[in-house]
Amino acid sequence: MSATEVWKSAAEVDEVIRRMGEELGGLLSARAIRQPLMIGIHTGGVWVAERLHRALGLREPLGQLDISFYRDDFTRIGMHPQVRPSDLPVGLDDRHVVLVDDVLQTGRTIRAALNVLFDYGRPASVLLATLAERDGRELPIEPNLVGLHVRLAPGEQIKLTGPDPLVLVRATHRLGGANGGLS
Repeated sequence: MSATEVWKSAAEVDEVIRRMGEELGGLLSARAIRQPLMIGIHTGGVWVAERLHRALGLREPLGQLDISFYRDDFTRIGMHPQVRPSDLPVGLDDRHVVLVDDVLQTGRTIRAALNVLFDYGRPASVLLATLAERDGRELPIEPNLVGLHVRLAPGEQIKLTGPDPLVLVRATHRLGGANGGLS
């Protein structure tokens, strides 16, 4: 059995993304990066990236990355029913890239995304921005910008729903039945 509830409302998510836009602008300025190439990871990362892209007033089109076939657990999880093509509107060689994801947990999605990026070219640098970072890291992946830090109990997950409005929901997977068995 699982229960789902709103963890962060649309207004709260919008405020976090607004703050992230300000912080990202400052980070880019401090590194003297004027026109980065922003790329969102399907699906929630694209939704967050669209808002950050607008907030920063970036001129080049937003890139979109699908990492489905690059995941190291692909054979365990099977084909994702909504595999989408990646769309990188310009070359990556020697570009400063801002990679955006919605929720960072294990680090495996980001590892896969970096593999995809390097198949397209060799960026000068890659900054990682994530809406929410939760505990449970399995790989040494550390974002440059985080909107929310969250610690969840075993069996809890957070997920971004959208695209309009963007809401973070928390799902709790519980043991069910009178004898404590799995339901």
